[in-house]
Order: sequence, then C-alpha cells, then structure tokens
Amino acid sequence: MGDFKKLQVWQYAHALALDTFRAAEKIRSVQHVSLRSQLNRAASSIPANIVEGRHKPTERDFSRFIGYAIGSAPELEYHLILARDTEALEKSDALSLLSQLTRVRRMLYGLRESLSPDTTKAASDSANRDDQDKSSTA
Repeated sequence: MGDFKKLQVWQYAHALALDTFRAAEKIRSVQHVSLRSQLNRAASSIPANIVEGRHKPTERDFSRFIGYAIGSAPELEYHLILARDTEALEKSDALSLLSQLTRVRRMLYGLRESLSPDTTKAASDSANRDDQDKSSTA
C-alpha cells in the first residue's frame, strides 16, 4: 500500500518507541526488570502494527492493524503510570512519554477515521472478535 516511513503517525510512534527505550534503559532495579521489558514491548508494538498493516493488500486490513496499534496504547499508558508511581521512572520522563502517547493515539484514531467507513467498521468488528477469542482462551 505504500512506504510506512512516510506516514506521520508512524514517525511519531517510532519516536515514542525510541524515547521509551531510552527512558527504560534508566530502570536499573532488579525488581523492575519485567516492567522495563513490558514498556519496551508495548511501545514498539504501536509502530510495528502500523508497519505491518501498511503492507497488507487492502485498506480494510490496514484499518484492522491500526486498531491493534490503538489497542497497544492503553497498555503502554498503564505501564508508564506504573513506572512513574513506583518511581522506576522520573516523573518528568513519564509525563513526557504520556504526552507523546496522547498525540500518537489521537493520530491513530484520525487515521482510522480517514479510512472508508465500511473499512473502519469491518476492522473494528474483526478486532472485537479477536479480543473475544483472546479472552475466551485466557
């Protein structure tokens, strides 16, 4: 469908992932090793889903992967809040990352809305089915 690197939302999501990785590197406590890993995984999931969706053959598929990227945003938000509240991250780092995340999330919603309405509804229905499948196997 096109070069993902030209998408402004991918550029901001990639910057967020890089900034999250840099902030997470500062987490040295053994008790927060898994939190560091979760931060990195959730942050990288957002741009990775944009990339994967961009290379799918249809707009409907692309919209579905944008939905996955949107779904990763609250997970990253929670891990950032947890890192801030446990003092694993400096408050200023967490607030900066949360602000970046808010911008990326808005851009993702805007991108999904800009796709054709039928595509967005179909992708949303598909994502809801995927979520139901995941929760029934958990």
